Amino acid sequence: MLQRGSDLAAAYERPEMTNPPNATAMPPVEIVLSEVVASLSFAAHGYLEPIPGGEASPGPDLDAAEMVIDVAGRAFERIQSRLQPEERSAFARSLTDLRLAYVKKRGL
Repeated sequence: MLQRGSDLAAAYERPEMTNPPNATAMPPVEIVLSEVVASLSFAAHGYLEPIPGGEASPGPDLDAAEMVIDVAGRAFERIQSRLQPEERSAFARSLTDLRLAYVKKRGL
């Protein structure tokens, strides 16, 4: 039960909110897939530039990086037409940078 004066109770009492938030509502697919692309891009950076660890750093995992970059690129292709121009440009730049970093690491 919400107590009066709590932040959550205040959120439900705001005049601009006509209905309580629906915790089970699904976000737009663009948001979900944008987060997937961002997560995959972050993972690709980790595979390309692993954080040096204790005894022996395993070095880059180029096969994993390639796979993750490919999946991120495909997800981006599917959603790019539904993104705002600035979002589309940011993702395209990020993927291009990842692909260039991969090629440099691979020595191609």
